Amino acid sequence: MIKDIKVAMFTTISSDNKIMSCPMQTQEVGFDGELWFLTMKDTEKYQEIISNPNVNLAYVGHSYVSISGMAEFIEDAAKKKEYWNLIFDKMLDTSYEDLNVVLIKVNADSAEYWDSGNMSKSVKTFVKKLTNKDTEKDHKKTIKR
Repeated sequence: MIKDIKVAMFTTISSDNKIMSCPMQTQEVGFDGELWFLTMKDTEKYQEIISNPNVNLAYVGHSYVSISGMAEFIEDAAKKKEYWNLIFDKMLDTSYEDLNVVLIKVNADSAEYWDSGNMSKSVKTFVKKLTNKDTEKDHKKTIKR
C-alpha cells in the first residue's frame, strides 16, 4: 500500500513532550516490517529519537496508512551508500561518507490503513460511526507484529 509513496510524515516526540512531524523520504518501501530513512546527527529529529524512539509514519496515496514503531540509528556505510542519491548531496550539502549522516531504521509494531478509493464506501463508514453502528472491517485494519 505504500510502495509508490516516497514521502512519509515522520512523527516524533520532543524532549518537552510535543508531537513533532516532518516529511521524510522513505528509502526502502518493500515493507517487511522495517522502513529506512536518512538524517543528520546534528538535527532535532536525531535528539528526539534518542530521547524517545517511539515514532509514527503517515503515508497518503490511494489509501491512508499509519505505521507505529520503534526507531533506531544504524551506522552502516554500505547501506548509506546504497540509499544515497544526488538529491541528498544538494539537500544536505554533504555525502554519504559524512559521519554526521545516519540511517534511521523503524521497526514497525502496528499499522492501520483507511481505504480512500471508494468515496461512497467511506461516507457509508463515516455515517455508521456517527450512528454508533458497527463499521465495515475492511476500511481499517490493524496489523500487530
